Amino acid sequence: MVDQDSYSKSALVDIKDLGFSYNQGKDETLKGIHLQCPEKQVTSFIGPSGCGKSTLLRCLNRMNDLVETAKITRGYINILGQDINARDVDPIELRKHVGMVFQKYNPFPKSIYDNVAYGLRIQGEKRKSVLDEAVETSLIGSALWDEVKDRLHSSALGLSGGQQQRLCIARAIAVRPKVILMDEPCSALDPIATAKVEELILQLREDYTIVIVTHSMQQASRVSDHTAFFYLGELVEANTTENIFNNPQEERTEHYISGRFG
Repeated sequence: MVDQDSYSKSALVDIKDLGFSYNQGKDETLKGIHLQCPEKQVTSFIGPSGCGKSTLLRCLNRMNDLVETAKITRGYINILGQDINARDVDPIELRKHVGMVFQKYNPFPKSIYDNVAYGLRIQGEKRKSVLDEAVETSLIGSALWDEVKDRLHSSALGLSGGQQQRLCIARAIAVRPKVILMDEPCSALDPIATAKVEELILQLREDYTIVIVTHSMQQASRVSDHTAFFYLGELVEANTTENIFNNPQEERTEHYISGRFG
């Protein structure tokens, strides 16, 4: 059940009746998903492993295009008012507006500076002043500047795991996307680093629309404004996070939240 009244009218991501298959249109992994993700808020996807959370997240920036047999079977995804699967949409252009942070932090084997500047450079930006400003602004935005400002030209691989993940967030926001997708961004981090990333997510939602996949219901309750619960490829329930955790409307949601399965 999706409570549309709980959502902002300014939903930046609008998913309607979405079906998706990894098997050339057979055996749908996602089954008729209806969901909105409001602008400048955090939406969490929760549910047991294999329920379709990460698959849906990767649909939002067409990462699934990299799978030869993958196919949208029905419905559509609108982001910024555009059907992102329309023939005239370039996935590379789409990803400038829809950035992604992966489960395993993956800085490039380059300097801290070059990691953050990478996206701007491949877009053709060569002016040092512009790159310098973007690197500083992005590292400040990812709460990393004070820790690395004196070693910008050192290898990013010398940072701790938590710092590397925040660097990946800085790399994502350097190109000023509208939406940031996060696929279990804290699963490889210790509790202290996780707390820093969660604090950062709460800060970033002032400027970005964030969609996060998490296996941690505690994390979803701490960082998200809205939560969507998935089970076996279906969206069971979506609502404000407070309602999902304190007043779920579907029995399956209540059972999952209470730890009876998953």
